[in-house]
Amino acid sequence: MACGFGTPDTANWEVCGAVQGMSLAKRTRSRHIARMAMTPSTMLPLGTPAPAFKLPDTSGKTVSLSDFRGKPVLVMFICNHCPFVKHLSAHLAQLGRDYQPRGLGIAAISANDVANYPDDGPERMKEEAQRLGYTFPYLYDESQAIAKAYRAACTPDFYLFDTEHRLVYRGQFDDSRPGNAMPVSGKDLRAAIEAVLSGKEVLKDQKPSIGCNIKWKTGEEPDYF
Repeated sequence: MACGFGTPDTANWEVCGAVQGMSLAKRTRSRHIARMAMTPSTMLPLGTPAPAFKLPDTSGKTVSLSDFRGKPVLVMFICNHCPFVKHLSAHLAQLGRDYQPRGLGIAAISANDVANYPDDGPERMKEEAQRLGYTFPYLYDESQAIAKAYRAACTPDFYLFDTEHRLVYRGQFDDSRPGNAMPVSGKDLRAAIEAVLSGKEVLKDQKPSIGCNIKWKTGEEPDYF
């Protein structure tokens, strides 16, 4: 069926209009994503010791880095509203289900300024964690000090540490982004996790994550922003 050609037919034109409408919506969404500020990871040097943290989770319980002593640990900076996080949030939940039983410690941290981005506040974080079935703690960095200690720049931003809590991977989940039509696989991060859990060296050829910038409080932006 070629829209706009052949014998006029009301049903044909209605179908064509619907198809063109969907195509326009897809192109509009792609242009919107392209216009979003895409911020890369700062790529903290490999071997960096994990900065300590002590933050409340969505139940009010305090979670510390020391809670993961002797375990490899994945620290993820995420939030609720960012399209880049939404794009893979269900896969983050699956990551937790796959690797926590195998001994990986996981902590997700939201550090966005909730005064300007209320959807990222603690109550909404609790709702999001429940909706997605996060099995790992989702922590609130109200002061943004922990995000700055990790030199976190974007959401999502991933930091994988070995059993001695030395950085072995930082970078992307995989090559998939909103609008690029590539399936979400988590292959980059999963490969690093598998290497750590099996006692193998993590490949040092790592690509930065890309996402929305962390929403810093006005006047309190870090020097790397």
